[in-house]
Amino acid sequence: MAIIMKGAEAARAIAGDVAVRTEKLRERGIAPTLAIVRVGENDADVYYERAAMRRCDAVGIDVRNVPLRENVTQEELIAEIKALNEDDGVHGVLIFRPLPRHISDSAVRAELSPEKDVDGITDASLGGVFTGSGKGFAPCTAESVMEILRYYGVELEGKRACVIGRSLVIGKPVSQLLMAENATVTVCHRKTRDLKEETRRADIIVSSAGKAGTVGIGCVSPGQVIVDVGINTDAEGKIVGDVDFSDVEPFVNAITPVPGGVGAVTTAVLARHVCEAAEGKSDKKEK
Repeated sequence: MAIIMKGAEAARAIAGDVAVRTEKLRERGIAPTLAIVRVGENDADVYYERAAMRRCDAVGIDVRNVPLRENVTQEELIAEIKALNEDDGVHGVLIFRPLPRHISDSAVRAELSPEKDVDGITDASLGGVFTGSGKGFAPCTAESVMEILRYYGVELEGKRACVIGRSLVIGKPVSQLLMAENATVTVCHRKTRDLKEETRRADIIVSSAGKAGTVGIGCVSPGQVIVDVGINTDAEGKIVGDVDFSDVEPFVNAITPVPGGVGAVTTAVLARHVCEAAEGKSDKKEK
């Protein structure tokens, strides 16, 4: 039987530390604040927004909601972001993506201040991840993968890791974070010729393909660790990951469930980023 790497336990450890740090900030008269910018009423965005609000409330972070209509213009959205950049009372900004097609994602990302980019979407933040400079914040989901691996004591140095997916949200940044821990990383995608061969020889598999059934019994080997980042809906309307959990779980050493795995950690990481942004701003003022 595999170890089930539940996200709630890792999230609890992160949240406990954040609560202590936010209390210290409040004692100094600083109220850490997150602004959440949501365009339209996408169910997944609304669900995550509520989860983020609950997490922030629990650790002492204020939330300012900025809901915008689906047909908001690009100019109007950018004006909102500029206002948040200039607002000293806001320490972090979360912008839900993907944005409607009539809005340029790159233009919006370019307007957000890197200091307030707590979900790692700007080029400056991603540059920090890829150069290893430590500047900016990594995307929350990618960092959540690393937090789960750390919490469960998974050794990374010298290990072979296979990342399925090459997006800037998860695949590419998590591959860089794994390499920073001295893992040897292979990145696979829809054009990979023999995915099963690549995954079977890995020690660690991180799947962010966004397609149910991507990793089945033919893709795994005994003793592996699997982190399933996929969020999909099956034929019965249930939330499932990329991995055929019931088939794979008896053969591997450890695996994250979906739901209840990586997703459970993201709001805790988000809260920590807001706290760190508030601390960084406070430190600059005192110098």
